[in-house]
Amino acid sequence: MSDILLVAEQLYRHYGRVSAVQELSFSLARGQILGLLGPNGAGKSTTLRMLAGLLVPSAGRVWLLGEDLQQAPPRLRAALGYLPEQPPLYPELRVAEYLAFCARLRGLRGAAVAAAVARVCEQCGLSTVVQRVIGQLSRGYQQRVGIAQAIIHEPAVVILDEPTVGLDPVQIQEIRNLITALSARHALILSTHILPEAQALCSQVLIIKAGRAVLSETRAGLAARLHTDSLLLGLRRPPPLALLQAVPGVSAVAWLDAQRLRVQHRPDAHLAETLVAAAVAGDWGLFELIPEQRSLEHIFVALAGDDTLPGAD
Repeated sequence: MSDILLVAEQLYRHYGRVSAVQELSFSLARGQILGLLGPNGAGKSTTLRMLAGLLVPSAGRVWLLGEDLQQAPPRLRAALGYLPEQPPLYPELRVAEYLAFCARLRGLRGAAVAAAVARVCEQCGLSTVVQRVIGQLSRGYQQRVGIAQAIIHEPAVVILDEPTVGLDPVQIQEIRNLITALSARHALILSTHILPEAQALCSQVLIIKAGRAVLSETRAGLAARLHTDSLLLGLRRPPPLALLQAVPGVSAVAWLDAQRLRVQHRPDAHLAETLVAAAVAGDWGLFELIPEQRSLEHIFVALAGDDTLPGAD
C-alpha cells in the first residue's frame, strides 16, 4: 500500500476575475510535515480549505487515500482533521464537553467518545484543564484544544492553519513539540508565517506566490539551498588581505569589521583545515571559523518578495 495519503492535482480557485490559486500540485506522504508558506494574499488559506474539502476547486482535484475528495463518502472525509486559523471553539463549554461533542460529530459513539477524549487530552497536554471552561483558558491552551478537536477521530491527514499565531515563546515551543509528536501518527500540513518554525519542523516546504508554487523542496533539498561557499573568519591579528587571498582554494575575501572577514571559496575546496593551519603558522589569533548559511527567510524573500494578491488568502 502506498504511503502517499493526499495529492493536490493542478488546483485552481477563482473569485470572479481573481485567481487565488493556480496550477498547484503536490503530494503528502505518511509521517511528513509539509510547510505551506507565502506572503499575505498568496492563496494559503484558500488552498487549505480546498484540501479540507470545505471549498470546491474551480479546476483540478484533491485525492485523499487514492479517492477524489469531492466524490468521497463521509467515511473517507473522516481521514481529514482541520484546524482553521481561528479555532472553532465554544468558549462557554468545558474542555471535556467540547471534545466529546466533536467526537460525536465525527461519528464516535458510546465508550469510544470517552476513550477518544482521554487520548487527545493526554496527547495535547490538556489533562490538567479538562474540566476548565474553554473561554477561561490561555491562548496557548485554546490552541491545544483546537488541535485536539482536529485529531480526535485519528485522521490520516491533519491540516493546521497558523497554529502558533498570537502565542508567547513558551507556548510556541510547546505547540511545536506537539506537532513534532503528532507527525509520528499523522501526515501534517502546516501553514505558518514563522519561517524558522517551518525550517525546524517541516520535512518538505512549499512556497506559493500569487497562488502558484515557486518552490517545493524536501528538507535535504532545502539544506542544499541554504548552503553557501563561504566562511566567516575571526582573527585577532589579521594579515594583509593579499596573504589571505593567496591561500589555496580562496576565491574572494571581504572585511565585515576590524577582526572579521567573509572568505569565499571554490565549491570543491576543503578550506577550513587550510585556514586553521595558516592561522596557526602565521599567529593570526584565530577565534572564529563558521560556515556561512543562508536562512529560509533569504530564500522566501528572494522567491516570494512582498507581493500580495487582491482577494482571499
